[in-house]
This record gives sequence, structure tokens and C-alpha cells, in this order.
Amino acid sequence: QALLAESGGGLVQAGGSLRLSCLASFRTFSTHTMGWFRQAPGKEREFVAAISSSGESIRYADSVKGRFLIARDNAKNTVALQMNSLKPEDTAVYYCAAERLNRVAPNSSWYDYWGQGTQVTVSS
Repeated sequence: QALLAESGGGLVQAGGSLRLSCLASFRTFSTHTMGWFRQAPGKEREFVAAISSSGESIRYADSVKGRFLIARDNAKNTVALQMNSLKPEDTAVYYCAAERLNRVAPNSSWYDYWGQGTQVTVSS
């Protein structure tokens, strides 16, 4: 069983919205920073957003600031990414990740668990 499972990806027109969700199946979810990353074809994986264990600290990539919102529900072991005003350049596979030392950081190498990813395609 995967420790992290993303859902909610799909095809949307530019300017539209999508909500991604990630369900964690490990019991220490509430102590981990949770992050979202994405990887477009031919490009390296890049940071999108991260939220601390309590939800008090949040960080966004400049490319999504003001358009995307990250939130978590520790009672349900879930983290969500609300994506608004989507652009074709947001097209990528989106990954959910967990960081056990609660560092809200864009460094993908710091994250310990990864989901399988969900495809988001934004048409122009």
C-alpha cells in the first residue's frame, strides 16, 4: 500500500481550477511537513508548495503564489492543493510528499515519502 496517494488531476482549460488531494496512510502524518511538487515533460521536478505539520507555516513557489492554496486536515490525514487561474505552463505530473523533520522547504531531497503522482493538463 502506498503511503501517499494523490487524486484530483485532470484536463482543464486555461483560467480554470482544479483541486488535488493527497491521502496519507502513515500514522505520524500530523508531525510531517507536507509538500506538493510537479514535473513537466523534459523538465526537472520543481517545488510548488509546502505546509508545516500544524499548518501555521506555508511556503509557495513564486510561479504559483496568489493562484494556488495548500491546506491540510490532520484529522483526516489529507493535504489539498487548490489550483486557480490555471495556465498551460502548470501542466505537469503533481506529486505529494512528506518530510519527517517538519522543515517547510523546497528541497525535494529532504522529503522522505512520495506519492505516485497525478496528471494535470491545462489546455490553452
